[in-house]
Amino acid sequence: MKYLAMAAAAACGLATPVVAQDSASPRAEADDRLPDVLVTARRRAEDVQRVPAAIGVVGGVLLDRSYTVNTQGLTVLIPSLIYASANPRNTALTIRGLGSSVVAVSQANDGLEPGVGFYVDQVYHARPATAAFDFADVERVEELRGPQGTLFGKNTTAGAINVTSRPPSFTREGFAELSYGDLDFVQAKGWVSGPLSDDIAYRVSAVSTRRDGVLANVRTGRAANTLGTQAVKAQLLVKPDDAIELRLIADVTNFQAYCCTQVYLRTGTSLRAGSRQFGGAQGLAAQFGYAPPSTDPYARVTDIDGPLGVDTNEGGANAIADWNLGFATLTSVTAWRFWNWDAENDRDYTGLPIQQSQHIPSRQDQYSQELRLASNGDGALRYVVGLYGFRQRIVGRPISIYGPAAARYLIGTVTGTTPVPANLLDGYGQDGRTDFRTRSYAGFGEVNWRLLPRLTATGGLRYTHETKRGDYATYTFGGPALTGSAAQVTALRNAQLGVLRGQTYSASDRDGSLSGRGNLAWQVSDAVLAYASFARGFKSGGINMSGLPLDAANRPALAAAVVRPERNTTWETGLKTSLFDRRLVVNVDGYWTKVRDFQATVVDTGPTQTAALRGYLSNIPRVEVRGVEADAAALVLPGLTLRAAFAYADGRYADYPAGPCPIELQSATTTACNLSGRRLASLPRLAVTAGIDYAQPIGSGAAFVHVDTASRSGVNGDPGLSRFTYIRGYNLTNANIGYRFADGIEVAVFARNLLDADYTQNVTVQAGNSGLVLGTPSDPRTIGMTLRFVG
Repeated sequence: MKYLAMAAAAACGLATPVVAQDSASPRAEADDRLPDVLVTARRRAEDVQRVPAAIGVVGGVLLDRSYTVNTQGLTVLIPSLIYASANPRNTALTIRGLGSSVVAVSQANDGLEPGVGFYVDQVYHARPATAAFDFADVERVEELRGPQGTLFGKNTTAGAINVTSRPPSFTREGFAELSYGDLDFVQAKGWVSGPLSDDIAYRVSAVSTRRDGVLANVRTGRAANTLGTQAVKAQLLVKPDDAIELRLIADVTNFQAYCCTQVYLRTGTSLRAGSRQFGGAQGLAAQFGYAPPSTDPYARVTDIDGPLGVDTNEGGANAIADWNLGFATLTSVTAWRFWNWDAENDRDYTGLPIQQSQHIPSRQDQYSQELRLASNGDGALRYVVGLYGFRQRIVGRPISIYGPAAARYLIGTVTGTTPVPANLLDGYGQDGRTDFRTRSYAGFGEVNWRLLPRLTATGGLRYTHETKRGDYATYTFGGPALTGSAAQVTALRNAQLGVLRGQTYSASDRDGSLSGRGNLAWQVSDAVLAYASFARGFKSGGINMSGLPLDAANRPALAAAVVRPERNTTWETGLKTSLFDRRLVVNVDGYWTKVRDFQATVVDTGPTQTAALRGYLSNIPRVEVRGVEADAAALVLPGLTLRAAFAYADGRYADYPAGPCPIELQSATTTACNLSGRRLASLPRLAVTAGIDYAQPIGSGAAFVHVDTASRSGVNGDPGLSRFTYIRGYNLTNANIGYRFADGIEVAVFARNLLDADYTQNVTVQAGNSGLVLGTPSDPRTIGMTLRFVG
């Protein structure tokens, strides 16, 4: 109840919203009411206050004013959105705690389909990694909460992030921005747009970001976790007449950085022998005479000795064609996208030569085609019907090589009665190939029927048919020649295989399912909308593409090559209000979600698993989340807008009798633990965001202040719910202050993490289950200056 009270106080006292108005624009500052916020959540432009659904909207001006250039930055503005990323490939998005497991290995499994759909310009991005990249020129971002599918191309069970780029303009215009700050942070972005002829317009936009590392490597003298991204987008808009419009888009994004590693967070304990744990007088650290460079994670110090680096790029092209037929508009969305990934990590996260190299270079190609027919006008009966096709292929090469300290650290000095040579794992490694393919076809539709002048019923259905196939093959190589008796050679070989062994398997899955939603909306008055809805979501089965636990055959309840489909049922009710001639907007919703066979990535803790902890897909029988959300915006005075929002959520493993064990309960015989009734990992009970925009005319221009702040309660960062992987709550505040000249030039001073808050972004249990827990600390405070020009 104390969290509900905090949430209510935040909503009322701060005067709210995440309905992120473009209140920072010069025109909005002069208006005496909040501007309308248009969204395309139902595949037609509508005022968000007229859409009976829980939607968070962040407009392009607010994105610019808040220095938000990627999905991670959105979490400061939208409380129900969680973004976790150990590196771009291992990225996960959740809405209301659902989507994908938010752990360091969450998206390393290419066979896992995300529960939160990520769309850019109506195109579904199959890998969440693309959400880690910067976007260059955005008109708005919509967060759609709950199952989607009756209107969107790819079916998703938890929600969707819908990013819309600014379109080409037939009026010449441009924008340029250059920022410089601490840690040699440099960011440049801009765009130009205008006509090429009477019926063709263009737009070219770009963003480039670089920053020195935030983690000091005392071994190499080189700072880790740098930033280095570049993105370019080019568009053409062809409009020969009022009935036909064709938009062609091509983009490419590159990410190269000395990234991404973690630092010492704490040492846990398990039920294993003391000599096989990291801490203690007889522990592994003592055996090697090793101590972390710092036990304070916010000293931001590491001593990793292995190679580190990320080299990845993604991009594609799409064509959006709209043909106004009079009674309806026919839309075609054709797209191809690619993603190349390569990164190398020191997965033991220490200065000991345990694991010399690990990386999984991979390539994804996806093709999609969507056809939609949407009725025109505002008649009593409106509809959207469509067909969707999607094909995807991901080819990978998992590589892992161990070093001279690996045998002592991961196996010990003896296996059974056979002494273990110190170099038993030196040069021992794994190579392989993976090949994952998906084909998905769907038909969907939604009808809005105005039963009475102010009462509208909505019904939507979707049928999805998907086939998936995965081929996984790895083999081991290297290591010293094994000597001794036949029994000793066998024991040593088994010790090597207990750390890492080759696997070969193929698996396929075929699913067909009907999903949909129903909604009843009552326009109580011109200023008040009430609604209630019911939705069923479906996510097809997944295939484990990171290998299975070494004893998976003995534990079918925990691991299988194919995991079952996920089915989501959500009930929701809400109220949207626009008060005092739209000077105050307040929206509230409540929901209850049940997920059957929730697909999650868990980490192996089986009895024979002595070395690399393996993340693999599994089904959680039932997960439930219920909560309340609210957002608001208030135009208090001309030029002064307040925003705030909160999300209260109670998420639980309603039925999880065979879950992963917390590290403190792991031993040589532990196989599974009952987590039923425990809180859902990585979902804060309370998240609150707030902001202020204030502009005051001074001279021929205007001075302005912008502040964003976000607070989240503590969570457990690992699905095993160990007390050693708990992440404390935190607050993050960003701000900027500046002056906007009449000629369009703007000068500002900005601060990211203004209060220099120390908090942990995500946690990892070290491979080998030694009890060593690593974490990614928050970025330190960054102060800098920005010069903008709008023409």
